Amino acid sequence: MKNVWAITKKEFMTYFNAPVAYIVITAFLVLVNWLFFRGVFMAGQANLRPFFGMLPWLFLLFIPAITMRLWAEEKKLGTLELIMTLPVKDIEVVIGKYLASFGFLLVAILLTLSIPFTIMYLGEPDLGPIIGGYLGVIFLGGAYLAIGFYFSSLTEDQIVAFILSAAFSSVFLILGQDFVLYNMPSFLVPVLRYLGLANHFDSIGRGVIDSRDVLYYLSVIFFFLFLNIRSLESRKWK
Repeated sequence: MKNVWAITKKEFMTYFNAPVAYIVITAFLVLVNWLFFRGVFMAGQANLRPFFGMLPWLFLLFIPAITMRLWAEEKKLGTLELIMTLPVKDIEVVIGKYLASFGFLLVAILLTLSIPFTIMYLGEPDLGPIIGGYLGVIFLGGAYLAIGFYFSSLTEDQIVAFILSAAFSSVFLILGQDFVLYNMPSFLVPVLRYLGLANHFDSIGRGVIDSRDVLYYLSVIFFFLFLNIRSLESRKWK
């Protein structure tokens, strides 16, 4: 755990030592607030459902922008080989980097709390869906991060890593939606519905915390982190 904490701390500070992090967070917050309050003023209703509804789609741009450099840049600069020679395990490096990016994501999510606080000032919304919505956002963001991590480990090009991560996450998000399942064979429908990221997000967002949804997100995270570790191991073998 000592090595994991050291890597996490170093990687987390690296985010905020570069102006890109501030640009990405600022752009994300401006876009989120503009889209949400524009909808509020047009509809004349202070409702947080549109806010939680748009975050999974905005994350398709925001999170790949976080993860695209994590391994691709290391490969391009040749520092990955140096990391692999250090007295740390591959799993420690992967977990440390993942926790650092997860911490960065949490900072961005916490900065959006001004929106529900504004809605609470304007009205009396139900706290259950708000808490559930934020838990869903955190789990969904964690899954996106793990996916982006894996695809960043496959290439030296950050743009390619961004595109692959965004494209795969998009497919994974809509996998269980009705318009996708419409023409699918009946035996595949329950499988695809379970695999879709959005279905579990919607379930948690209603304020109902089901252990099956939590287990699903944790499984996605662990699976793609495992693939990330295997990717590093195969590079070391080469």
